[in-house]
Amino acid sequence: MRRPVLLALAIALVAAVPFVTVSAADGAMPAVGQTAPNFRLPSQSGAQISLSSYHGKWVVLYFYPKDMTTGCTIEAHNFQNAQSQFNTKNAVILGVSVDSTESHQQFCAKDGLTFHLLSDTSHSVVSAYGSLGNNNGVSMANRNTFLINPQGKIAQVWTKVNPATAASDVLAAIPNGAMIPHMQNSVKPPGPQNGTPQ
Repeated sequence: MRRPVLLALAIALVAAVPFVTVSAADGAMPAVGQTAPNFRLPSQSGAQISLSSYHGKWVVLYFYPKDMTTGCTIEAHNFQNAQSQFNTKNAVILGVSVDSTESHQQFCAKDGLTFHLLSDTSHSVVSAYGSLGNNNGVSMANRNTFLINPQGKIAQVWTKVNPATAASDVLAAIPNGAMIPHMQNSVKPPGPQNGTPQ
């Protein structure tokens, strides 16, 4: 029983070696106020999901270590349970790990997850968000969450996230006036413009 586990670990270590050097060369985590790095990744359904397609919405971009592990399952269930509340605040949830789309499909089917889980097997997005970690020689995403505002800027960052409180923490950070973001930017000066009533 122990031999297959050790063999699997050895294979994972060999597969992870090229990516460890990548994380060391990557830049820092994007800060609040910066434009969120754009990306395009496959979801559990195989559909390509890009950050730019959610312009005008709040985006909860959460990175997590591994499908179907205890903490990641708790975190995902809490986001799933609060999904209608996020929808009310004009927010979408995107989970990202370095697992394959097949692994995401199994996770979603097993745990009834309906939001997008994105597969970053190349580690490019995890690295762009300063969230590539290493667990005993195996590359995986660190548990970090980014709240991106409707204009595509980083609004808030949580690092070393507690999976039990992640969903409620992020939900509380989205303003209640977030339901109709276009109205926040549509304030017009009083009075007529060009002779036409407002």
